[in-house]
Amino acid sequence: MKEFTITGKDDGRRLDKWMLAEMPLLSPGMCQKYLRLKRVRINGKVAARDARLATGDVLNIYLNDELFEKPHRTDALLSKFHWHLNIVYEDENILLVDKRPGIMVHGDASEKLNTLVTHVRAYLYQKGEYDSMVEGSFAPAPCNRIDRFTGGIVIFAKNAAALREMDIRIRNHEVAKHYMCSIIGQMRTAHGTLENYVLKQEGRRKVIVSDRPLPGAQRAQTRYETLAITQGLSLMDCELLTGRTHQIRAQFAHAGHPLLGDGQYGDPAEGQRFGREYQALYAYRLVFNFSDETQTLGYLNGRSFAVRDVPFVHEYFNV
Repeated sequence: MKEFTITGKDDGRRLDKWMLAEMPLLSPGMCQKYLRLKRVRINGKVAARDARLATGDVLNIYLNDELFEKPHRTDALLSKFHWHLNIVYEDENILLVDKRPGIMVHGDASEKLNTLVTHVRAYLYQKGEYDSMVEGSFAPAPCNRIDRFTGGIVIFAKNAAALREMDIRIRNHEVAKHYMCSIIGQMRTAHGTLENYVLKQEGRRKVIVSDRPLPGAQRAQTRYETLAITQGLSLMDCELLTGRTHQIRAQFAHAGHPLLGDGQYGDPAEGQRFGREYQALYAYRLVFNFSDETQTLGYLNGRSFAVRDVPFVHEYFNV
């Protein structure tokens, strides 16, 4: 038996219509049958089929519990999508994914389906941690993004609280982002900091790097260390001290040492010489250096996460 109290939105509604709307597994024929069998009472009295409901009425319905269940709708895309993820770390709040070069985080006009967001949501949907069919359900969302042809760790939040907190911590520079890249040539010093200004140009995909401040330009800082040198290439470990568009790519190109394979900021012929079609750049490591541990994600403070391998390191360097 189930008991219901009628609210204002159903005031004046006919009983059988209400039953069919509230009990989707109940057929019209079954509804009439159970009314004839006196299985429904309004305010303690047997209800007629054409009874009209009023605000405050108490319904007692004497039927099997399974008839009250709501049929579960499935997401046709996420339930069938063949996701593929390299998971670096996962808990109840966040998911760290190693994005391979070539896949976009978000879709655009050229590709709307095969994106990292779709893979993550399909994974969590099939795992039972996310249901796109539930109204108001939080859709797992990336907290950071990297370019399509850059590989590396993308942070996904599983709930709104984690998304808000991680966004604030990233903006407050409490998440250290480490990249590996291969550059053409060799820096004058084995380690140091690239410091200049980056200006985004409206309508253009490239940024301008200047050693002096420009109107609208933002300061850019990248700390670097040389790990290996071979075949006219240098393997660099970089830490972003600021997070500007194309920062590492543009700054090394400005220094005279563009990234291997970066046809946008360097010479495409150099990439072709090594058989590389896109930039050798990988966001391989994250370190959480939180200012406090009192919030939802505080347990991550001091922890470091890295990908298992960076493909171009094995391809070009014997390390």
